[in-house]
Amino acid sequence: MNAPSPLRAAAPRAFLGTALHTPACGELEYLADSLIVCGGDGLIEAVHPKGSPDAAALAARYAEAGALVVLGAGQYLLPGLIDLHVHAPQWPQLGKALDLPLEEWLQKYTFPLEARYADVNFAAAVYESLVEALLANGTTTALYYGTVHLPATQKLADICLRRSQRALIGRVAMDDPAQSPVYYRDASAISAETDTRAFIDYVRAMPGNAGGLIEPVITPRFIPACTDDLLRRLAALARESGCYVQTHCSESDWEHRFVQDRCGVTDTEALERFGLLSSRTILAHGNFIGDADIGRIVAAGAGIAHCPLSNVYFSDAIFPLRHMLDRGVHVGLGTDIAGGASPSVLDNARHAVIASRRLEAGVDPALPRERRGRPSSRIDAVTAFWLATAGGGIALGMALGAFKPAYAFDAIVVDAKVPASNLRIDAADTPQMILQKIVYNAARSNIREVWVEGRLVHTQGGEIRR
Repeated sequence: MNAPSPLRAAAPRAFLGTALHTPACGELEYLADSLIVCGGDGLIEAVHPKGSPDAAALAARYAEAGALVVLGAGQYLLPGLIDLHVHAPQWPQLGKALDLPLEEWLQKYTFPLEARYADVNFAAAVYESLVEALLANGTTTALYYGTVHLPATQKLADICLRRSQRALIGRVAMDDPAQSPVYYRDASAISAETDTRAFIDYVRAMPGNAGGLIEPVITPRFIPACTDDLLRRLAALARESGCYVQTHCSESDWEHRFVQDRCGVTDTEALERFGLLSSRTILAHGNFIGDADIGRIVAAGAGIAHCPLSNVYFSDAIFPLRHMLDRGVHVGLGTDIAGGASPSVLDNARHAVIASRRLEAGVDPALPRERRGRPSSRIDAVTAFWLATAGGGIALGMALGAFKPAYAFDAIVVDAKVPASNLRIDAADTPQMILQKIVYNAARSNIREVWVEGRLVHTQGGEIRR
C-alpha cells in the first residue's frame, strides 16, 4: 500500500484528544486522550496513547509552537471519509425522479443534464457547490465521474486541488450510438481516447499537484455506452499510463442482461477480456456478481464501490456484502450521487448495515422465517465505518482511513455538542456505543472540522481558523 504524497507542505501539528478508528475490518480502536503527531509532509509520524512517557513533553512542545490542536469536550477525531463513487455532474439532480428504472432515468434526466456541462461556467458553479458539500459531510477522498467534456472535467480537477480535497477524477468516455444520445456522446472511439489522454496530461501537469493529490482516472461509463473499440483503447491506455480505471458493473438487471446479450459473458468477465480489470480498477455496484466473477475480481485485486442507498432505487437487489468480504473482495462505500439521494458517506454506512440486515432477514412476510432471508449476511456499525474509511483506502491501494504511522492524516472532528443535534454521547457509553451513535446519528452539522494531509480544509462555519 502506497502512502499518499502531500499536495504541498503542511505545518507539523499534533492533535490531542479522543480518537476512534477501525484499522481492520470489524476491529474498533478507541484512543482516549491520545496524541497524534502529523509531519510537515501531511503523514502521521506517531500515535502516542494516553500515559505515554513522550506524550506530555511533545504536547507541550507543539503547544508552545502554536501547533497543538486540542479537542474539546464531546469532540472525537475520526479518519476522513472515502467516497468511491460520485457522479459529479449529477449534483443538481440529487433526489430527482428516483421512481424510474435506471435506463429511463439516464435517458430522460441524466444525459440531458450532463450535456449542459459543455458550458464550463455552469460546470464551475455546480462543482464548487458539490465539493463544498462533500467536504462539509466529511468526505476527504472522492472518486469522481465527470462528463464527456474535457474543459468541464478539468475545472473539477482545478476546484478539488484548490480546496485540497483528495480526488480521483475521470473524464467519462461513451461512444456507442445505440445507448448514448446523439447530443451527448463522444464522436468516436479515437476522439474519446484522445480527450482521455489530454485529461491525464492536464492533471499530471497541474501546478501544485506534484504530489498527486488529484489523480486522473480512465472512465468508460459502462459497457452498454461504449463500443468494443473504445473499451480496448482505454484498456491499452490504462496499461500505458498506470491510471486507475472506474466503471459500472452489474448494477441492475437491465445492465447485467444487456452485457450478457451483447458480449456473451458477464459484465465482470467482459471487462477482464477487454483488459480493464486490475488492482487499479474500482467497479461500481456489482449487485449481480456471482462466485466465478468474485474469483476474477479477487485474482485481479480490483475493488467494488458498494452503494447501498442507490441500489434501493435502481438495482432491485441487495448487494451480498458479507459474502464479498468473506471471499476477500476489497469493498468501500459510494454515495452514487445522484442515484443515491444523499451526499453523506455516513448515511451510506448506516444504509449498508440496514441492507445487510434486510438480506439476512428477508423481506417477504408470506414466506416462513427460515426461508425468508440469506443467513449470515449482516454487518455491524464497526464494519460499516471500516468500509467508509480504511476499507475504501484498501480498495484504492492507498494508506488512508486509519490513524497509523505513514498514513495520510485525513481526519474529521465530530462534535456531539453542537446545538439541535441528534447525536448524544453519555458518560456511560462504551467505545462501541460511541461509534454506533456516530454512524447512526451524526449529521453534517456534527462535522466541525475536516483535515486532509494535515491541512484544515473545512470548518463548520466555513472559516479556516487553524
